[in-house]
Amino acid sequence: MKKICIFLVSLLIGVFLFPSCEDQDDNAVPVSDFVYKGLNLYYLWKGQVPVLADNRFGNQGELNNFLKGFSSPESLFNSLLYQRGVVDKWSVIFSDYRVLENALQGVSTSNGVEFGLRLKPGSETDVFGYVRYILPGTDAATEDIERGDLFYAVNGTPLTVSNYQSLLSSTTYTLNLADYNGGNITPNGRSVTLTRAEYAENPVYFSNTYTVDGQTFGYLMYNGFFSGYNGELNAAFGQMKSQNVTDLVLDLRYNGGGSVRTATYLASMITGQFNGQIFAKQQYNSRLQAFYESNNPAALQELFTSQLQGGEAINSLNLNRVYILTTRSTASASELIINCLKPYIDVVVIGDTTTGKNVGSVTLYDSDNFGRNNTESFYAMQPIVVRTLNKNNFGDYSQGIEPTVALPEDMGNLGEIGSTTEPLFAKAISLITGSGRRAPRQPEKTFRHLDDSRNLRRFGSEMYIEALPDAAGLNP
Repeated sequence: MKKICIFLVSLLIGVFLFPSCEDQDDNAVPVSDFVYKGLNLYYLWKGQVPVLADNRFGNQGELNNFLKGFSSPESLFNSLLYQRGVVDKWSVIFSDYRVLENALQGVSTSNGVEFGLRLKPGSETDVFGYVRYILPGTDAATEDIERGDLFYAVNGTPLTVSNYQSLLSSTTYTLNLADYNGGNITPNGRSVTLTRAEYAENPVYFSNTYTVDGQTFGYLMYNGFFSGYNGELNAAFGQMKSQNVTDLVLDLRYNGGGSVRTATYLASMITGQFNGQIFAKQQYNSRLQAFYESNNPAALQELFTSQLQGGEAINSLNLNRVYILTTRSTASASELIINCLKPYIDVVVIGDTTTGKNVGSVTLYDSDNFGRNNTESFYAMQPIVVRTLNKNNFGDYSQGIEPTVALPEDMGNLGEIGSTTEPLFAKAISLITGSGRRAPRQPEKTFRHLDDSRNLRRFGSEMYIEALPDAAGLNP
């Protein structure tokens, strides 16, 4: 993670409008002081939180008295969020930044079952789960469980809206499996016991090239914008490029997001003919935005590029159309791809309405300049700091992006990932080839989305920038 550049004088003088910096940090409340000052400077909704106003405290002593009223850095952090859980559903704080850094790169504890959760028919409380895919090299990969399997209980306890989070958070648990019978979820007597272990997920889950009815196209199931796997992503596009694909089906159904920089690379791989043009625009809180507009307007733009950060040439397909598969779990950087490609090429969205997350975060560490250079404290926070727009200044999709072709996943026929008969992929193929014979039917019954395995992990569904633009020189 890059260090976030901001110099101390700007922080201490500019943020609080104190008359002098002689004793501003004297007896500062450990950690809580960092939490307040970081949010005061960078938080996107700062203007909607009165206590974060620049003139709220006249000196460090007044700020200290305020901070001492909170029992922990976490309680302070949560109190400063704007409509926590309603508007700001994503800002988080960690007592150990190593856990946060791992999460940003797809490293977490996992038993290997990635699942979705739905409400049972006619119920507002009863829940069932379905397996979306199995991670290779995990405990689940050695057990008798696969995509499409359903489960109704954990350790024999039926899942409900009030207990599923606690039941599915254990290190070891037993899934009680069920069958799909005409829309009814019926226990079948099977069970699978699974144990979590630390796991680093390669988000390039499946990639292949197909030729159907004379059309050559690529398929990529991509499950997270983890910057540590940019090379693997580029290699997948290199393989498709070598096969001269004319179309691409990009499967983002279970992709909760990640790095904005990686999203820009992916967009550049899909296209290639727009190098140097604006892919995405960024908006910060009013004070930061005004500073960047005056001093560094280029920092507010993400541009299509022909190279990865290390200089590796991007394998671009130069496409004018892309087919993107979505569900309610498609979020943040995945939605950024859809929204920011639309002004340039034809984006055909197949599936369900997406999550609706057009804001991103950044890592702030407990240090004088919020960079990763303090060995005394392990605290770090990941507050929402930026809103993203496309080149036409559109970014209002907080209710989700609706599909071009509505086709929810069929609990009775999820299909096999990468198979040309898998329902959503088959629909994309029918559009590519112009042949209706492959088009799947609508599910006989749909179920209301509740949650998923990624969202149950802290910071499992997020969009983030890897470093804030340089704010050196920021003054009130």
